[in-house]
Amino acid sequence: MIELTELEQDMLDGKHGEAVALSMRIITELGRIRGAKKLVDVESVHIDGCIFYGQAGLDFANRLVELEAKVTIPTTVNVGSIDLIHPGLVLENTEREKWVADGARKIMAAYAELGVTQTWTCAPYQADARPEFGTNIAWAESNAIVFANSVLGAKTDRYGDFLDIASAITGKAPFAGLHLEENRVGHVILDCSSLSPHVFDIDITYPILGYLGGHIAGTKNPVYVGLPGDVSEDRLKALGAAAASSGGVALFHVVGRTPEAPTLADVVADPSSVPTHVITADSLRDGRDELCTATLTKLDAVSLGTPHASVDEIRQLHDALVGGAPIHKDVQFYINTGRTVFNQAKEAGYVEPLEALGVKFILDTCAYITSVFRGNTQTVMTNSGKVAHYVPGNMGVDAVLATLEECVASAQSGVVTWNRELFHG
Repeated sequence: MIELTELEQDMLDGKHGEAVALSMRIITELGRIRGAKKLVDVESVHIDGCIFYGQAGLDFANRLVELEAKVTIPTTVNVGSIDLIHPGLVLENTEREKWVADGARKIMAAYAELGVTQTWTCAPYQADARPEFGTNIAWAESNAIVFANSVLGAKTDRYGDFLDIASAITGKAPFAGLHLEENRVGHVILDCSSLSPHVFDIDITYPILGYLGGHIAGTKNPVYVGLPGDVSEDRLKALGAAAASSGGVALFHVVGRTPEAPTLADVVADPSSVPTHVITADSLRDGRDELCTATLTKLDAVSLGTPHASVDEIRQLHDALVGGAPIHKDVQFYINTGRTVFNQAKEAGYVEPLEALGVKFILDTCAYITSVFRGNTQTVMTNSGKVAHYVPGNMGVDAVLATLEECVASAQSGVVTWNRELFHG
């Protein structure tokens, strides 16, 4: 039984309007299911329900608009199913593609009407929203959740559609799950101390570590031991996104790097009581092999920036590509990013040279969930574990997980070129 304050009870009873009452019914029912004894005030929300998955989501958003609902706390939005800035990038050739694009425009417009900040990014933590350590938030979208919990040390459970906007309208969430300190401890150790400095310098080491961690931990909290203490946010982003994709990880710890894990003892009171998995170079090689489904050598597309690329990742692409050989005429080259980051990268002088070479920036959405690849696309290279995990099933294409340098070299030659012995040096 959830104990409500007088204000919360009034909200549930409809004294603050039907939109608030509807939202409170959603929150309290989820709280009951999760075993919450009370609700908690949240300081920000990140919405995932703005992606068009079907009519039900659009109907729900429109119902809230009809009820004149408005968000009451800072609220950002995840990607939609179309690029509103570059609509021509998203294909509308088939009836299904036209239906998705039309639904996407309508649901994104509905959420804008509800008063959200129109970020349209899966990575609001890069430029649009940075919750402080220890603050309670209600974030949806798997990589945003795991980054906020793990790298920023904010507290959110793994929320999804409908609960997210309900929390934005009320400022409330169930006080359960990862809002509770006792649920933020480590449950399984991944010992990476045998890996060499060379391996830690490879960009795709981190999405593979996340991929392995998700498989091992499932929905539990993995603890990584032996990683460098200066691992960048971009690499932690890649690790968390892959762990949330291959498993249901919503919180990970990197001992000596993430804020709740200065030492192993801070997150695992008795290491002998939890399982330990030793991660070797062979583990990384095997994980990469699992994520590479392609059998053809002809390259059709490169897709970077999932989760959405940071300014630094755009700079790295600029430095790797500009001044070198041109992109092969048959290769599509995409990089996904958010509006705010795109504008920052443009001001820094990275965007125009890349666009002149044929790189297409996708905003507001992402190539692994939206029809962007041309109809004859069969093989896509990426440095994203999330893309490699999802794109075969979502888009019906094969994936090659490769370093940024391998992606660039392959795009220039038109041939898939990658070092299968990458983790043996």
